[in-house]
Amino acid sequence: MNNNEIFASASSWIKEAGERIKKSFKSTLNIETKSNANDLVTNIDKETERFFITKIKERYPDHKVLGEEGNGDTLKELSGVVWIIDPIDGTMNFVHQQRNFAISIGIYENGVGKIGLIYDVVHDELYHAIKGEGAYVNDMRLNTLGEVTVSQAIIGINATWVTPNRRIDPVILGAVVKDARGTRSYGSAAIEIAQVAAGRLDAYMTLRLSPWDFAGGLVLIEEVGGVASTLKGEPIQLLDENSIFISKPGLHEEILKKYLGNREW
Repeated sequence: MNNNEIFASASSWIKEAGERIKKSFKSTLNIETKSNANDLVTNIDKETERFFITKIKERYPDHKVLGEEGNGDTLKELSGVVWIIDPIDGTMNFVHQQRNFAISIGIYENGVGKIGLIYDVVHDELYHAIKGEGAYVNDMRLNTLGEVTVSQAIIGINATWVTPNRRIDPVILGAVVKDARGTRSYGSAAIEIAQVAAGRLDAYMTLRLSPWDFAGGLVLIEEVGGVASTLKGEPIQLLDENSIFISKPGLHEEILKKYLGNREW
C-alpha cells in the first residue's frame, strides 16, 4: 500500500465531495429516516457515498469499501485494503444547520489504520494523518497531546447519556460531567474526535457508534498520542458498534479508574 499516493487521491476526492455537498445547500433534500425518527439520511448522503465508491473502484479495484449507507462491500474481516467511509457524519446538523457535519474516511490495511481524514466541510478544515507521519489540520501539524485532570477537562458528551436512557445508568457519566470543567456536544462524532486530536476537547465519550463514525478519527488520535478504547477500557472492534472513549493520556486512565471501573453495565 502506497500511503502517500492513496492519501493524495483521498484528500482530492474528499475536497471534491465537499464542494458537491455545498452546492446542494440550495436544493430540496429528500430526507428519510432509518432506525428511528432522529436517524436521518438524505439523497446527498447516498450520492456522496456512491461518488467515493465509484472513484475508489476505478482507481483501486482491489480495495474494499465499508460505507454507512450500504453501497459498498459486505465485510466480515478487514483483510486487504479497506476504506471505511461516512459520507456525511452529522446528518441532522446538515439538514437543520448546513454546518457542523463532516466527511470521514479511514483507510485500513489488514486491520491497521494507515490513513485518516475528517473534513469539516463548511469550515474547510481537513484533519488528516498518515500512520507514522503525524496529524494535521490543513497544513498545520497538530501537537502531541498533554495530560490534564478531570477538573481541568472539557469533555465532548451528548446529554442523552446523562439523562434516563436504555443503554447506561446516567449516574455513571453524570459523575464525570459534574466533576469536569465543562462539556460540549457538536452532533458529529467525527468532528468531536477531530477536536480531541486538535486539543480543543480533552475527551469524547459516547455509546452506539458504528465503524464509519470513528475509523478515520482513530488514525488521527494515535498520531497525537491520544488513547482510544470502549467505555469499559476494552479494545475497539472495527467492524462492530461500540461505546467509545477517546481522551488525552492520563485523563483516560483517571476516568476509567475513578468513574467507569467496577461498574455494572
